[in-house]
Amino acid sequence: MPVKNDPLRNRLSQSSEITITVTGRKSGRPISIPVWFVLNGDKLYLLPVHGSDTQWHKNMLNNPKIRIGAREEQTEVQAVPISDPKQVSSVVEKFRAKYGDGDVKKYYSKFDVAVVAHLHDA
Repeated sequence: MPVKNDPLRNRLSQSSEITITVTGRKSGRPISIPVWFVLNGDKLYLLPVHGSDTQWHKNMLNNPKIRIGAREEQTEVQAVPISDPKQVSSVVEKFRAKYGDGDVKKYYSKFDVAVVAHLHDA
């Protein structure tokens, strides 16, 4: 595990929200969005609020290199889409465990995709 990820991991462990930056699939410009996440070992899980209809998810499918940032710490990672229903369900459960079932139900409307990024690849 690279030492450069230690400050980022510390920030992630203290944060409930991070900023991800994706490349616009039409504009080619960087687009930053605050999102919830779950860190599990070296895996960072993301759950698009509107599932496969979420714009940042569509952009990520076009260019899977995304930047994640927690306060002043950031790194670029390779995002891997998850569409297998059992795996997506597992990610949803991780989000419910971290944020509570009520808030997940309140803010997330579609559970057909998720995303994982491996921090050791950064």
